[in-house]
Amino acid sequence: MMKLGTTLVFLVSLAHSTSAFSQATGKEGKFTIHNKSDNNVVVGFYTNDGEGWSANWLEEKMTPGGEMEAEFTADSGKCEQTLQIGWLGADGGEVLDDEISINICEASNVYAADNEIYYD
Repeated sequence: MMKLGTTLVFLVSLAHSTSAFSQATGKEGKFTIHNKSDNNVVVGFYTNDGEGWSANWLEEKMTPGGEMEAEFTADSGKCEQTLQIGWLGADGGEVLDDEISINICEASNVYAADNEIYYD
């Protein structure tokens, strides 16, 4: 069972590719999650600010090429986060990728690719 972080509250909603989403930045509490995989489905997006893992940010699976806007809804929270992506496994379960460190306040986009996770 994952422990919910206490300093970070967020909201994720399905987004369509528009210029409004590409202008959002982590400094404004918004960023976009992109599935850059060729064939893999993202089923989980988790963060840890040092106080435990968040619940899954995603309400729906994200197919290759899909994207979702993520938004912090609290004024407080740590910029330095550990991030982990969950992929749909062959058995229908979740396969967790390696954790990465991220400064979420500097991120406008988080990319989940087949062999790497990166942000800008």
